[in-house]
Amino acid sequence: MTDPIIAVEHVSREVSDSTGTLTILHDIDFTVRARESTAIVGASGSGKSTLLATIAGLDLPTRGTVRLGGVDLFALDEDARAAVRARQLGFVFQSFQLLSHLSALENVMLPLELLGRSQARARATEMLERVGLAQRLEHYPRTLSGGEQQRVALARAFVVEPAVLLADEPTGSLDFATGDRVMALMFEMNREAGTTLVLVTHDTGIAQRCDRQLRIEAGHLVTPGA
Repeated sequence: MTDPIIAVEHVSREVSDSTGTLTILHDIDFTVRARESTAIVGASGSGKSTLLATIAGLDLPTRGTVRLGGVDLFALDEDARAAVRARQLGFVFQSFQLLSHLSALENVMLPLELLGRSQARARATEMLERVGLAQRLEHYPRTLSGGEQQRVALARAFVVEPAVLLADEPTGSLDFATGDRVMALMFEMNREAGTTLVLVTHDTGIAQRCDRQLRIEAGHLVTPGA
């Protein structure tokens, strides 16, 4: 059996203030295999987004570590973790996170340019055509609907051909019908690319489309992890 592409190893996250210490994640331990789709589900405030940020190396755990493709993220300094994210991860957020001063095409070109990839314009154009936005290349985010902005975000995430796609409540800012179309597109593109998907959602219908579900309750993993 091949090694997991993601290994979350006994991760705990604590924050302290004048009132004491709050434990956000309690000894979370699980693995994700390559090409597997995994939904992280739970109530608001349960620790889902903190866990996703820790998998990305954006939040530092108090204890434990995360290995991405066998690399211990927290044995690296911040710059090295950022380099791993740029090469290995794609992100889709609830709030789209598009740069307002860049067109749709420029938003999708940007990660390619940062990685020094060739033919960034042609590759970004092809990806925007793939998500049905061939007529919106030069439009700025403020002129796009929510569904269109999320499709730009999908194009930006997939254009770098990431090993892992991390999605945090990707339909949270969309109406039901638009969200359903965006999710259908995301799952279709994920299958085509053979990407490993880790998805945070409170939507049981979306979660059930994944290969498995991990439930977080008050920072505890309450479903089997591996």
